[in-house]
Amino acid sequence: MNARRRSADRTETIMQTALDLALEVGYAKLSMEAIAGRAGVGKDTIYRRWPSKGLLFLDSLLSLNQRALDYPDTGDVLADLRQQIHAAVDLLATPPWGPLYRALVGEAQHNPAVAAGLNDRFIQPQADKTVARLRAAQTKGQVSPDFDLELAMAVLSGPLYFQLLITQEPLTHEYVNRILDALFAGLDPRPRP
Repeated sequence: MNARRRSADRTETIMQTALDLALEVGYAKLSMEAIAGRAGVGKDTIYRRWPSKGLLFLDSLLSLNQRALDYPDTGDVLADLRQQIHAAVDLLATPPWGPLYRALVGEAQHNPAVAAGLNDRFIQPQADKTVARLRAAQTKGQVSPDFDLELAMAVLSGPLYFQLLITQEPLTHEYVNRILDALFAGLDPRPRP
């Protein structure tokens, strides 16, 4: 086995160990020492790759995102948004993603490096995809030409994060559908009477 493959395997082992331990003991009790011990590597090996537990956890969690959260373009923007957001909600409802993602967002509240990494590597790319899909619909006349698409993204994601992080009620397809119906009442390109 070559050195590059061993390094990749070691990285994968460390990240999987971080996720496993976080699920067992919770993110707050997760330590670099425990990860190193269980992964069978030295702490220096971990710190060479990740300067903090939060950044290791960020990389580990984002490595799980196997499912594409890209938007289809079927010509029906509402159906496309519904399909993509249902996939995101299903991902958050599937262990280990949901509890670990909530822990990561919590860590981002007091760790600026984790907040920046989460925003740069996951939140902003997903927001950009949403706005791009809405912009394509706007160009085709499916969405009001004067609707602020960045605001639409905020209106769309706010209730999801509120329910995921604040009330901790389950995110369901029905809840997503209610949000989309409310949002599209304002996005509709037809003039209101």
